[in-house]
Amino acid sequence: MTMNAITITGYKPYELNIRDDKDEKILVVKEAIKRSLLRFLDEGVEWVLLSGQPGVETWAFDLIQELKETYTIHVAIVPPFTEQEKVWKEPVQEKYYQMIKQADFYQPLMNKPYEHPRQYVIKDKWFIEKTDACILVYEEEYGGSPKYFEDLARTYQQNHMYEMDVISSFILEDVAREMNEL
Repeated sequence: MTMNAITITGYKPYELNIRDDKDEKILVVKEAIKRSLLRFLDEGVEWVLLSGQPGVETWAFDLIQELKETYTIHVAIVPPFTEQEKVWKEPVQEKYYQMIKQADFYQPLMNKPYEHPRQYVIKDKWFIEKTDACILVYEEEYGGSPKYFEDLARTYQQNHMYEMDVISSFILEDVAREMNEL
């Protein structure tokens, strides 16, 4: 199966107990995503779709910008609705605006502001249906916001070819250990 597009999603910073951009855990998460993403790039993936959420998606965006020097890779920011950032703190909003400027494509999925939690379900379904695979930073034991995406993706897998690369706490611990040995 040839792959063209994937999505990357997972936890928000507070769900990983990350309080600032200098936290060492971010480097571990980015390295784990990078290892998975490089495999997908070697399989022909050219597009990564993100909704622009803080945390895993922001760190993945930064990683993609670094990889653009070596790989042909494009990134699309597709938020679920307009003004998703208005509830975020100012530094997070600034980062989001910077991502939009650097993205190869930007378009809110719904051309209206937040109205209902169902908009997130619609977004997750759209991302799953428009991609061939996902990289998901998620721990089944702990649940959290990525649980909804994971549930929809598992259901989708029952009738479609859809690859999920789940980065669990065990994988993150292995990556951290390997990084410390260097």
